[in-house]
Amino acid sequence: MIKIAPSILAADFAKLGEEIAGVETADYLHLDIMDGVFVPNISIGLPVLESVRKTTDMTFDVHLMITSPARYVSRFAGAGGDIIVFHVEAETEENTRAAINEIHGCGRKAGLAVKPGTSADELLPYIDMIDIALVMTVEPGFGGQEFMPGMLAKIERLKQIIDSRSLNCEIEVDGGINVKTAKMCVQAGANVLVAGSDIFRSADKAAQIETLRRGRIN
Repeated sequence: MIKIAPSILAADFAKLGEEIAGVETADYLHLDIMDGVFVPNISIGLPVLESVRKTTDMTFDVHLMITSPARYVSRFAGAGGDIIVFHVEAETEENTRAAINEIHGCGRKAGLAVKPGTSADELLPYIDMIDIALVMTVEPGFGGQEFMPGMLAKIERLKQIIDSRSLNCEIEVDGGINVKTAKMCVQAGANVLVAGSDIFRSADKAAQIETLRRGRIN
């Protein structure tokens, strides 16, 4: 099953509640947390997550693009995150394992992300521990970037490993996702598609979500 995760990074924050209501037919709501250090941008934090949590029952897919994320995973879980994803580049192996276990201890799903310049193999020490592997298909930090086709091989690599080990781990892609690139990612093995501008700038958000999910062009 293909899952769609609209990224609120592309939403109109002046009417955020209304924007979220317009995408509630999606499977997840993707929330990018950026600190201006790990990536060159600053976005939302815990207060916004807590506030938005009160407005919807959607599954919150929280993507931490921050330094030392292990310090914060339980706080984001407590603030309403259902899936907590952080970057393998941001922590030591010891802290990464501890953070994954802490997320699971909070009753949440845990995921790891890799930047475009990071090999998929960096996830292998943890692949049997995580619920979702996130492949960035643009450089993290800003929305509206062009999709990087070279990341498809990384998706294929992860899919091969996950299937060969019969693991229950989803493959998520984030960056430059539209109908064309979504098809490419699904063919490579991804099943969770994060889309920002393609959904939130659509006149009919629900219809665009279904278009991405079904892989057809209206």
